[in-house]
Amino acid sequence: MRSPQNRLQQIAHIARSMQQQLRYLQDCGYNFLPRMQPGNQQTKQDQIMSQTKQITTMDPPVHNPSSAGVAQPSDHAPPPHSATPTAQAQLDQLQRQEIGDCMRCKLCSHRTHIVFGVGNPQAKLVFVGEAPGAAEDAQGQPFVGRAGQLLTRMIEAMGFKRQDVYICNVIKCRPPDNRDPEPDEVKACEPFLKQQLSILQPKVIVALGRYACQCLLRTNQAMSKLRGNWSSYEGVSLMPTFHPAYLLRSPSKKREAWEDLRQVLKKLQQP
Repeated sequence: MRSPQNRLQQIAHIARSMQQQLRYLQDCGYNFLPRMQPGNQQTKQDQIMSQTKQITTMDPPVHNPSSAGVAQPSDHAPPPHSATPTAQAQLDQLQRQEIGDCMRCKLCSHRTHIVFGVGNPQAKLVFVGEAPGAAEDAQGQPFVGRAGQLLTRMIEAMGFKRQDVYICNVIKCRPPDNRDPEPDEVKACEPFLKQQLSILQPKVIVALGRYACQCLLRTNQAMSKLRGNWSSYEGVSLMPTFHPAYLLRSPSKKREAWEDLRQVLKKLQQP
């Protein structure tokens, strides 16, 4: 049975999630919440509370060996040192040993830091962007500039924190003056992105912007054709949507991006 303090903490967490979602909806231009259709007995508050509860309880359950009905470890279980490396260990190996001080393309001569990726290695949701900008290059982490701040608000509006998801880019080094990545640069970096996604094994990938979408989907289709339509990357559901930097330049598109994220939430809640 949960203590009153735990219940209060859960209520406070749900309230914060609702507040973050409402703030982002307001940022998207919404100034009202739609009324429920006649015949639906669920109130809007109940709907948001239910959605938030589902979102915030998507982590795999923690098994307590002392609990009744839980099987005890087998006497024949392999010793710990023979276990498969964790996702975090595999990501660390990819970053340090395989990428290392990468000099596979000309971007190495301009960078300050290689921007590998950040977040929960067990995340069900991964955001893939294009390439680091100036702030990312300086700090060595993806999406920490103005576009990153908007992405954080988008993530929080979904009911998550940044540390609940995983964030990375197609290109790991900043192109000079934030120019578009060139084909040889994408070719050099793409294998590392593929390895990252193979290790992470998410349920849903959100591809942010044209380059991420075209790279992952192997297509030259325009963003206007791809955005908002479910695709698949090696068996993983992929939602193409606008890059946050584009949304900063075109705020009117935030509503469309939010509709894409709503589809993502529905997909994540499916068994």
